[in-house]
Amino acid sequence: MAGSSDSIVRVCAKADVAPDKVKQFQAGSKTLAVYNIGGTYYATDDECTHAAASLADGTLQGDVIECCMHMGSFHVPTGDVVDPPCEVPLRTYLVVLKGDDVFVDLSRTAAGERA
Repeated sequence: MAGSSDSIVRVCAKADVAPDKVKQFQAGSKTLAVYNIGGTYYATDDECTHAAASLADGTLQGDVIECCMHMGSFHVPTGDVVDPPCEVPLRTYLVVLKGDDVFVDLSRTAAGERA
């Protein structure tokens, strides 16, 4: 279930994101947060849906990212809200690993659904 080749973009090398960390990257016109949770990579929009804060500056605890601004949090794999004041789910992206690189399909969610 792949998107068109122009919607799949290289974001970083696997080694660029340390285990159990999150880091911000530019992918085309989007700013993404890329997570390495126990060797599994995830990508979401970097901006919190509650306020204009970078989630890459937040705190990653297991598979939950807490925003540094108001302490709301999201479940990284699904984008679901875990704690208020966040109310709007976080946009996730389908991650494709190729060799040592992390690619993201900007046209598909983490669940593989068309965006």
